[in-house]
Amino acid sequence: MDTNLALVLVLAPLLGFLINVFFGKSLGKTVSGIIGTAAVVVSFAVTLFFFNQLSQTKQAVQVTLFDWIQISNLHINLGFLLDQLSLLWLLFVTGIGSLIHLYSISYMHDDENMHKFFAYLNLFVFFMITLVIGSNLLVLFIGWEGVGLCSYLLIGFWHKNQDYNDAAKKAFIMNRIGDLGLLIGMFILGSMFSTLDYATLKTAIAGATNLDTTLLSLAALCLFIGACGKSAQIPLYTWLPDAMAGPTPVSALIHAATMVTAGIFMVTRLNFVFDLAPDVQNIIAVIGGITSLVAATIGLVQTDIKKVLAYSTVSQLGLMFLALGFGAYEVAVFHVITHAFFKACLFLGSGSVIHGLHGEQDMRKMGGLRKAMPITFWTMLISSLAISGVPFFSGFFSKDEILMTAFHHNIPLYVIGSIASIMTAFYMFRLMFLTFFKDFRGTEEQKHHLHESDGLITFPLIVLAILATFGGLISLPGNSWLNEYLAPLFAKVAGEEHHLGTTEYTLMGVAVLGGLLGILIAYVKYFKQDNVPEADENITGLTKVLYNKYYVDEAYDAVFVRSINGLSKFFRDYIETGLSALVFGLGKITNELAFQGKKLQTGSIGLYLFVFVL
Repeated sequence: MDTNLALVLVLAPLLGFLINVFFGKSLGKTVSGIIGTAAVVVSFAVTLFFFNQLSQTKQAVQVTLFDWIQISNLHINLGFLLDQLSLLWLLFVTGIGSLIHLYSISYMHDDENMHKFFAYLNLFVFFMITLVIGSNLLVLFIGWEGVGLCSYLLIGFWHKNQDYNDAAKKAFIMNRIGDLGLLIGMFILGSMFSTLDYATLKTAIAGATNLDTTLLSLAALCLFIGACGKSAQIPLYTWLPDAMAGPTPVSALIHAATMVTAGIFMVTRLNFVFDLAPDVQNIIAVIGGITSLVAATIGLVQTDIKKVLAYSTVSQLGLMFLALGFGAYEVAVFHVITHAFFKACLFLGSGSVIHGLHGEQDMRKMGGLRKAMPITFWTMLISSLAISGVPFFSGFFSKDEILMTAFHHNIPLYVIGSIASIMTAFYMFRLMFLTFFKDFRGTEEQKHHLHESDGLITFPLIVLAILATFGGLISLPGNSWLNEYLAPLFAKVAGEEHHLGTTEYTLMGVAVLGGLLGILIAYVKYFKQDNVPEADENITGLTKVLYNKYYVDEAYDAVFVRSINGLSKFFRDYIETGLSALVFGLGKITNELAFQGKKLQTGSIGLYLFVFVL
């Protein structure tokens, strides 16, 4: 029973993919959209069943399909593990995934390749479920590579635009760099413990007497490099903002709620490895903190509505890694969940705005949309309040936990996280004021066609806005359902359930005041003073540096891309030419010897007899 249901959970999206690939065009747009959505809804329903079962029995479901690899003493099964962590992840992967599929039926309806879009989305969900549900690192790796492939296909979906193709290639290549780190980490763990199975690894590490902590730390560091690639942390973060080239539902599903959280999932799943590598945990916390601040500063001045949300995502992922670095896994998971709610809502809301403006993404050409698009406005406002940490929305609870954990472990990182949070509140309300308030700044043609999006677009927004409002209730300070639920997975609950004393209330007050300060500055600048960001060519000074993302892309281009291109050119023009000359030279020598030898063959029998006698 469990085995069959687990297979339904995994294979339903794959079946949706196959139907849409082979028959989607003939079925028509609406039918292909319904099939794609239904496939993910089936997975969501099965996830709910397992979640309910686990809540009652408290027993994880382990499914082994067959023995997969047996080499010497290394033994790997193809199996699934449905425990607290994987089911929690599956709930929002398939739940939010279902809403985004529903949204896409309307959003992509005018696209001629809609069936292909749903096929790719279904394939993505299949690989994401595989990543989360795998009982060992190798099954996780299959899902890990698969979501990278689907990300490439979906970012470059509108492939007639070369910039979009370049963005897709950039995402694919930068993820490959991280994936190499993940592979090396897997090889080290495999060689040390002769297994990649999570449960066996945990037992082996717990029972080891003379553990090589240096090698284990190296494995943890390599695994974290993998997480940096997938979850867009410094230095492998530049692909994610460019990934906004894909259709908006892709940005919401892959680059807000699911794929970018794969790195956090992997670190949380292997918490027993990282707990024994405190130096690597420090690196994780520092990189998370720096990423959250750097991305937030870039987000302050962006004018593309989706780019602001992209940098916001990188910044929030940085805060999650900050919590992971302190061993506060359940706090990071809490923020993953609340972030999935409000960021998916924000991305889908921005898609609704772009849809209403027929493809316009520049906030300088928006404004005054509040009256024309009330549902979009209110849902995005709720999500902006949540991400800004305003009481008592979901983001308030999860961000507060992260900052509280940071305060108890490392004050400088607490300060960095707090500054990033203030900036978050500022740029989110900058987005809201520029998009929805004052007068419309677009063309008369756009103004004439302004309207609220249809029900298929607004329904997911409303559901996500409700979740963004009440999602924080799963982990209230001092009474956390989430911490109790995840307790069997961790050796200790890092937050030790922060008991609310004077310090905690003070920190809470500081965080709230910081968020309100960010909102106030945005209000004064973009509502009271009615400022509109300058045209690209007029931007100067520090704003120009931030607008151009600290010129990191240009630096990477100069250091890596051009040097590799130069090396390739050198090999092509000189080494390959030399090798070709050598090979063809040997051929020419052989040819010449044959030509000279041929002259001896005159056809004169007398000459042949004479030579024979000699």
